[in-house]
Amino acid sequence: MKKKLLLESGEVFWGEGFGALDATDGEVVFNTSMTGYQELLSDPSYCGQIVTMTYPLIGNYGINRDDFESIQPSIKGLIVRELCDYPSNFRSQMDLDALLSKKGIAGIQGVDTRALTRLIRSKGVVRGMILDADASKEQALENMRLNPSPTNQVEQVSTKTPYAAPGRGLKVVLVDFGSKLGIIRELSRRDCDITVVSHDITAEELLLLSPDGVMLSNGPGDPQDVKGAQELIQGLLGKVPIFGICLGHQLIGLACGARTFKLKFGHRGGNHPVLDLKRNTVSITSQNHGYAVDSESLEGTGLEQTHIALNDRTNEGLRHTKYPCFSVQYHPEASPGPEDANYLFDEFITLMQQHPVKSN
Repeated sequence: MKKKLLLESGEVFWGEGFGALDATDGEVVFNTSMTGYQELLSDPSYCGQIVTMTYPLIGNYGINRDDFESIQPSIKGLIVRELCDYPSNFRSQMDLDALLSKKGIAGIQGVDTRALTRLIRSKGVVRGMILDADASKEQALENMRLNPSPTNQVEQVSTKTPYAAPGRGLKVVLVDFGSKLGIIRELSRRDCDITVVSHDITAEELLLLSPDGVMLSNGPGDPQDVKGAQELIQGLLGKVPIFGICLGHQLIGLACGARTFKLKFGHRGGNHPVLDLKRNTVSITSQNHGYAVDSESLEGTGLEQTHIALNDRTNEGLRHTKYPCFSVQYHPEASPGPEDANYLFDEFITLMQQHPVKSN
């Protein structure tokens, strides 16, 4: 079926539909990963977004049962240059088209993804719609104008009820702002006793669980829209060791008085170099974020910068100078992407061991 991608700035890209055939709209972003489309599709941080894959052939190794990062994907749509109709891999259980159809996710192939990516890099991220080729352009643009993008993405993807991933080691409470399963896997490999809680838990409620440490997860949207998160972190600082990833990193910055801002087109891919200022080493990292902490706003916050992105010099890591608390903007659990930064989970274990929580 002929489809088109309509951007709110008026540009149109033509292609063929796959997956779910209903119209969909969202913020159009691009990801530079060459592989890992299954993990990307199921990453809750993509809630409300339509993702453009810059690698030209997508779907060539199919879909398997093991590589999902959430049970129910929250992505709004997928844009590819060429969809592979006949995947070949010993783990493949279905093709990408079948998965998107089952999950109600719209896709469009045959798009000039190079031109689209260059446009986003030039103009910045923009809302768009995947719709039938003969649908009214004027009506679609009017619908986007009258229906602004949602601001409750974290509420949409966070768990509604607590659940446990038991272990025999240190007790970690994972605050779910849209957590990937990769974070739970890495903590479980270190035998942590994990309790996953909703984003709207209070500091008092969380501390009643008697954790050895708190993990603040990744998640979608603007960190300034996450109600109650800053108060939660302020109530935990100095009382329990904290490790924040991606959105969790940004929320730590806000809670301590720093500012965040929206990047022009974000960092999304598995090949982003990050400099560790303490070690003077570079890691190739997996990233997926559209906002960043303003490095110029750190003075007087008690936070110091620990990592920077070598592509644009934006902030990629923070450490509190007084309390046991650190965070990174990138994804040490990868999924997909390199595992150069996996050691950060070991540093979190060490931090909890060095700062045991005092019982009341």
